[in-house]
Amino acid sequence: MQIRKASGAEMLALWGYPKLDAASPTARLFNQNIASGNAVFWTLEHEGSLIGELYAFFDLPDKDFADGKTTAYLCAFRVKPAFRGRGLGSRLMEAALGELKTRGFRRATIGVSESEPQNLRLYRRLGFTEKVKDCRADPCAMDENMQPVVDPEPWVLLCKELQEGKE
Repeated sequence: MQIRKASGAEMLALWGYPKLDAASPTARLFNQNIASGNAVFWTLEHEGSLIGELYAFFDLPDKDFADGKTTAYLCAFRVKPAFRGRGLGSRLMEAALGELKTRGFRRATIGVSESEPQNLRLYRRLGFTEKVKDCRADPCAMDENMQPVVDPEPWVLLCKELQEGKE
């Protein structure tokens, strides 16, 4: 297993888009932010195949998610089902959190629905214990007008402290 940073082109391929102009609004947003340096994409690779993914956005319009200085937003955290339950997702998350800390971020946020108890348990175990707020829209999930999609079900934004320090 290898954890590495991947490109926007690899993200598009992983999400099933042959090229950017065929991509969904959300995929275009991710790709553009990776290309501009406002987001990073880590992948978990096994025998040349991408089996896991995790993204961090550094600055978003809603500063509770990512403020460009102290707080980064983690999203689209997935491991293919055949590889779950082996601690690989935790390794991927720990690598990402380590890099965010090295970059000087003091907090990381992540969203989760309370109707996903397995994800909620995992995130709490990984240290995402502080509730920031209740949410209905993810600033990284876009509709056809490039506006955040409003979710029918509320979810919570959780925070993990990465390092001590003052604002």
